[in-house]
Amino acid sequence: MDVTPDKPRTEDPQTVAVRRSFGKAARAARLRLGLTQAQVARRAGTTSDVYGRVERGDMMPSVPSLLRLCDALETSPDVLLSQGSAVGQVSEAASTPAPDEPPEVSRIVRLLRGWSRERLVLLRKLVELADLELHR
Repeated sequence: MDVTPDKPRTEDPQTVAVRRSFGKAARAARLRLGLTQAQVARRAGTTSDVYGRVERGDMMPSVPSLLRLCDALETSPDVLLSQGSAVGQVSEAASTPAPDEPPEVSRIVRLLRGWSRERLVLLRKLVELADLELHR
């Protein structure tokens, strides 16, 4: 049997753009939650390698995997699939104050935007501990 090497596939630019947009939206949702790729992968029932490929825009998940990813990322398919505007929607949803929210919350969010992930995780843990103490 003759085996010939596969010819490189030429991908449709629109398909590539959709994958990349999806990956950016997934990454924004993951960062909003303060999760690692491994944590999202575990929540979605996949491997961190596969989830990393999705986030980089190298692959699109199947519909069942998409729904599991949405559960893991606490977002909806329309946010992850809306080309280009998805990243903005995720970050807007995370930073738009509720009508009854004190202005101090917005000030804190603006201050924290430049912090590293490690510092944010530490702060979240401190706030959770303080909240536990206040509700004892």
